[in-house]
Amino acid sequence: MKKELTLLIIQKDNKILLGIKKRGFGMGKWNGFGGKVEKDETIEDGARRELFEEAGISVNSIEKIGVLNFIWEHKKEEALEVNIFKATDFVGEPQETEEMKPQWFSITEIPFEKMWADDKYWMQLFLNNKKFEGKFIFDEHNHIIEHELHQQL
Repeated sequence: MKKELTLLIIQKDNKILLGIKKRGFGMGKWNGFGGKVEKDETIEDGARRELFEEAGISVNSIEKIGVLNFIWEHKKEEALEVNIFKATDFVGEPQETEEMKPQWFSITEIPFEKMWADDKYWMQLFLNNKKFEGKFIFDEHNHIIEHELHQQL
């Protein structure tokens, strides 16, 4: 069964806002903000709610940039579909929460070595507002063993 998730990254000028995950899935990795979509909300509403819960800020508008499917070779039944959104304006000041500690990064100093392995493949498309879709297959150690990534025209 495929789980539908969200990932929202704020890009402002030449910086992006990421958060270090403090607990749960992905703990210790820098990532955008997001998670599960509740059954009574749209994907966009889920992305907005997760951003507020994880960083204490709201966004005026978001744009869907990509969709990525993640499969772990040893647990194929637990596939994830992650809908990736971008926002360029927000309300409030990013705050540390129980789940995430936000920090701004220059787009030339994104900490890929401390992020999910797939991020370095699609981040440039994201930064250049190019829509994309892809699939990444991981082994049990979260190493990519196969991937495909396509820019949408």
